[in-house]
Amino acid sequence: MEKITQRLVSWASQLDDGAREQAIVSSTMPFIHPHIALMPDAHLGLGATVGSVIPTLGAVMPAAVGVDIGCGMIALHTQLTADDLPADKRPLRLDIERVVPASKGGINKRITHEHTQARVAQLEAQAERDDVDPDSYAGQWRMQLGSLGSGNHFIELCLDESDEVWIFLHSGSRGVGNKIAQHHIKVAQEWCRRAYVSLPHRDLAYLVEGTDEFWAYIRAMRWAQSFALLNREEMMDRVVACVARWLDREVEQRELVNTHHNYTEQETHFGRQVWVSRKGAISARAGETGLIPGSMGTASYVVRGLGNPVALHSSPHGAGRAHSRTRARQLFSQEQLREAMAGIEFRDSAALIDEIPAAYKPIDQVMADSRELVEVRHTLRQVVNVKGD
Repeated sequence: MEKITQRLVSWASQLDDGAREQAIVSSTMPFIHPHIALMPDAHLGLGATVGSVIPTLGAVMPAAVGVDIGCGMIALHTQLTADDLPADKRPLRLDIERVVPASKGGINKRITHEHTQARVAQLEAQAERDDVDPDSYAGQWRMQLGSLGSGNHFIELCLDESDEVWIFLHSGSRGVGNKIAQHHIKVAQEWCRRAYVSLPHRDLAYLVEGTDEFWAYIRAMRWAQSFALLNREEMMDRVVACVARWLDREVEQRELVNTHHNYTEQETHFGRQVWVSRKGAISARAGETGLIPGSMGTASYVVRGLGNPVALHSSPHGAGRAHSRTRARQLFSQEQLREAMAGIEFRDSAALIDEIPAAYKPIDQVMADSRELVEVRHTLRQVVNVKGD
């Protein structure tokens, strides 16, 4: 751990100057208590650094939660082993791509599954109970449930160190969560302007606990978290059905883990109740199971939290970008992507060059930096990868 300032500590051995300066600026906000904790995967983000844990007293900065509210991971440990899997895995990938809408703007054409209808009804009931109007943010949110998105979101079939099969996927609250976040970032900026608050950066605008604007954001943010969690469950149900069709046998559940890495929640740290915003970080209380994915083509990890108090009981959420998407497309080729994905069934597309493993920090280094935060339960390697453009 490096103590950068009195209010900023870091576990990132690889931290570029831009992310470091951004985190220092965020740590000067007057309501930080006791300090911001940077995770090993920290990199430059909107307003606040991705891979940061930000505890605040009596205020929340919507941009410090992130624009993909509730984004996270879900992993299902099955009874299957490598010996149960056919050599040709392309049919499974194509079936998953058929039943799970992917890419930016991808939505369902219709809602047919009973489990999808039940989850939509659950979200409608929560919205009514909590006085949230998701239709005012994105009228098509019902059709987005069960969709993957693009960027670093993925669906994977993996094998652990014992050659047992896991289904692993990464996604969030899709367009509706993004619209909720963008709306309340603007509300916070306007609130600070009206209150004559001088901000070191406009994306560090905040809402003060007790105001109508604050609680409106918290209610909408919590609804988006629920959407993200149910969205992952919905996709998992569909992928499990794909695997069952492919193998012509039932897929049993041994363990299921579903965790956010873009959210805020009230917790007690260093003697005070604070709002802990984990932007690209996961909760890692002592004994708590978490998920840390690598990039496509590298290992992912099922971990157990160590409850490190200085890290605010947190750990990284993944590898963290080393190069921007634009820079990655300049540096790497489709042939290099093929080489990095050797032995893994994936869609061989130039559109995925910016997701090449070399565009990310080495996951092995991230995990080495995390040794005070988590311990590894399982190491997963991909055999099938599905991503949106």
